Amino acid sequence: MNPLLDFSGLPRFAEIRAEHVVPAVDALLAEADAALEAAVSDAVPADYEALSRALDVPVERLRRAWGAVGHLQAVADTPELRAAYGEALPRVTDFLTRLGADERLYAKYKAVAAQPAAASLAPARRKALADALRDFVLGGAELQGAARERFAAIQARLAELSQSFGEHVLDATDGFALYVDTAALAGVPADVVEATRAAAAAEGREGHKLTLHEPLLRPVLQYAHDRGLREQLFRADATRASEFGAAELDNGPLIAELVALRQEEATLLGLASHAELSLVPKMAETPAQVMDFIRDLARRARPFAQADKQELEDFAARELGLSTLEPWDRRYASERLKQSRYAFSNAEVRQYFTEPRVLDGLFGLVRTLFEVEIVAAEAPVWHPDVRFCELRRDGRTIAGVYLDLHARPGKQSGAWMDDARGRWARPDGGGLQWPLAHLVCNFAPPVGDKPALLSHDDVVTLFHEFGHGLHHMLTQVDELAVAGISGVEWDAVELPSQFMENFAWEWEVLSRLSAHVDTGEPLPRELFERMVAAKNFQSGLMMLRHAEFGLFDMRLHAEPGNEGRVMALAEEVRAEIGGWAMPDWHRFPHSFTHLFDGGYSAGYYSYAWAEVLSADAFSAFEEAGVFDAATGRRFRECILEAGGSRPALASFVAFRGREPRLDALLRHQGMDAPDAAVLR
Repeated sequence: MNPLLDFSGLPRFAEIRAEHVVPAVDALLAEADAALEAAVSDAVPADYEALSRALDVPVERLRRAWGAVGHLQAVADTPELRAAYGEALPRVTDFLTRLGADERLYAKYKAVAAQPAAASLAPARRKALADALRDFVLGGAELQGAARERFAAIQARLAELSQSFGEHVLDATDGFALYVDTAALAGVPADVVEATRAAAAAEGREGHKLTLHEPLLRPVLQYAHDRGLREQLFRADATRASEFGAAELDNGPLIAELVALRQEEATLLGLASHAELSLVPKMAETPAQVMDFIRDLARRARPFAQADKQELEDFAARELGLSTLEPWDRRYASERLKQSRYAFSNAEVRQYFTEPRVLDGLFGLVRTLFEVEIVAAEAPVWHPDVRFCELRRDGRTIAGVYLDLHARPGKQSGAWMDDARGRWARPDGGGLQWPLAHLVCNFAPPVGDKPALLSHDDVVTLFHEFGHGLHHMLTQVDELAVAGISGVEWDAVELPSQFMENFAWEWEVLSRLSAHVDTGEPLPRELFERMVAAKNFQSGLMMLRHAEFGLFDMRLHAEPGNEGRVMALAEEVRAEIGGWAMPDWHRFPHSFTHLFDGGYSAGYYSYAWAEVLSADAFSAFEEAGVFDAATGRRFRECILEAGGSRPALASFVAFRGREPRLDALLRHQGMDAPDAAVLR
């Protein structure tokens, strides 16, 4: 009766408890271990289909159940679930490490590839086979003796450290609370004030409860007139999980050990750095190429960023009486400057984006462009706020998606899409398995009897994550290893997500998904025009910020020895890029989950890299029309449906008819450059 062992339908999320985790993992590991031994024996021939039937089926069951546990720990964490996850993690890591390094299995896959029949495999299978052989090498299958043992030990420790890093960030975030009176929140939007009052009242307290969760932190830093309050919250956020807080939550030692172990792992595999190892399965070829790309973007953005900084400092001194613009003043001053220049505020715009209306508009856009219906359906969920929808084409279900959109305690911050199940023509006779996705955000929940309100930034985030979801769910590839987002180069996986963001800036789209929370009136056209005029407000600073993070990440992982000078490196990179100065107590790496608990190590540059692809791809819609069905169908067929079955560049060229160019991105950012080169 263990719900983690039931694969007959949708995951039984509502029934999964901490006590189910270890028994389920033990059973699935035993099954997968037995399957591995059978697969490498003479009983299973060196045949792709036979290997998939013998091994991929039980391994997929293990990965799916373990993925459900990891997902629940991210969105519905409890001490019991965390303990169960921690108990099972070493055993799961050990098996997956052994699987990826098994020289017997590697030999069998090499035998499959060496057979004449390999040339006649379907293209998706050939890609999956080539990826598998590459991943065996990266998984240590060619290591021997002490090197093999050390490699396995490193994998176990890296998994443990990553888990702890994320837990520390979550605990440090959830562990902060500040209680203030109403006067301290002067300037803050009314719905946020009411949400903080309700949070305090839920604890039986007067006043308002402030936390470091993004839906509350961001508007306070952006709107609160109380400078001391802004400083207090900024400092608390900037020092999360560092030596300035609880010692047991300090991520500093974890970062040093993670970086050192990643370097050692790369050395064992014969590579100069973790950055080189990270780039093996990506579009970019060398760390030097990536750093040149980042520095080129920074060079182009720097004049615009310097003008942005000077303008903000002058405005703050002249209009706000802030002779020195401190870090906790920047969002506040920027919002005031934007209101002064464009005569609107984000709080005003937010009244037009109710969550139900935005979702209806997004689903309508998907229906028009990609010829798929998104309809509400029933499924077991992990929290009452979670909704489940099915994607249907011609009345037939082709995918499903869970929408978990609101911030709450016990849920990791940020926004992401993850797969709960991949598309697969199951080799065990189970038919075609359609994909499932989790779409997770941290928007402010509804207050009282009104629907939740989204900022325009929230709308962009929702479109972004849904782009990832479409990539996963609309695939037509039947080979699990390269279906949807699987097998896609990491620096191209953001293409569909960033592509979808562009639609959130189009009048034809926004006019269909906006309705004032009180009057029902759509977003006024003149307000939209002011939003568009402000679209590239401080875009130079924003591009420098991304360049700073990307260069820090790449240098941290490309230069051995940096584990002992993390903050010194951060300062070097900031000085080179030319972004905002930060206080010496600022500890952004300590909560940088992308790098240390999110798979983006030596890969953060991929946001900018993929944005070149996405901006160029969206140019096709600018040329043909935002709702052009033929262009939408071509994008779906060439990119979304192809998934990881071929190189991302081949998919892009199939859609665009040429290689990607940098000019569309710079134009979208208001930084046109006549010398924009082809992305290579």
